[in-house]
Amino acid sequence: MGRLDEKVAIVTGGGVGIGKAIARSLAAEGAKIVLAGRSMERLVQTAQETAALGSTVVPIPTDVTDEAQVNSLFKRTMDLFHRVDIMVNNAGATDGGPLSEMSVEMWDKVIATNLKGPFLCTRSAMRIMKSQGGGRILNIGSISAQRPRVNSAPYASSKFGLVGLTTVTALEGREFGISACCLHPGNVQIESSAEEIGAICGIPGYSSEPMMKVEEIAEVATLMACLPPHMNMFEAIVLPVKQAYLGRG
Repeated sequence: MGRLDEKVAIVTGGGVGIGKAIARSLAAEGAKIVLAGRSMERLVQTAQETAALGSTVVPIPTDVTDEAQVNSLFKRTMDLFHRVDIMVNNAGATDGGPLSEMSVEMWDKVIATNLKGPFLCTRSAMRIMKSQGGGRILNIGSISAQRPRVNSAPYASSKFGLVGLTTVTALEGREFGISACCLHPGNVQIESSAEEIGAICGIPGYSSEPMMKVEEIAEVATLMACLPPHMNMFEAIVLPVKQAYLGRG
């Protein structure tokens, strides 16, 4: 028996990286998984791998910045499973540079993916969870929500904003049995190389910084998702022991 048997979870950004690892971990606990993301090819591959764990997995291509696509994601999920128990807002964009040189297009892209997307998904999830008597919304933040790096204005701003969204969701959801929480990872090694991320964000020496595996972050996300309904781990900060965090800047 898994801790999430018969539960239904939607994971955005579910085709790769942290989202993929979380989907697999939730599936291993018995949850039915809806994978949302922009690349159908990646979603299908992840769905096939995850289904091998014995769970039902459905890939639904979705751009979380598009209201109509988010509405369709939840309609299709309800048509298939008739409920949503866990909403994992994981889809994210990373970009940056000096504020004095930043384009509006870059700013809008990151804010739309990292903040508008979770708002749209949370709104739809809340409507369903209110009517069914509860649920859990897990937002994937970042330690940049507490201590940003230089050249990271859109990313840091979006993650600070996500904490605010999480707090309001928890406040508005508690009388309906809905909990909201935020997991803040430090450095995580994903499919994009550390060199690529460092170059995009202007972080010298990023590739030599300590890293965690996506599976290790997924363990914490699953712990948060599996808590009894009357409990909530509102925030969790998880980072490599040797990563600069306290006093970084």
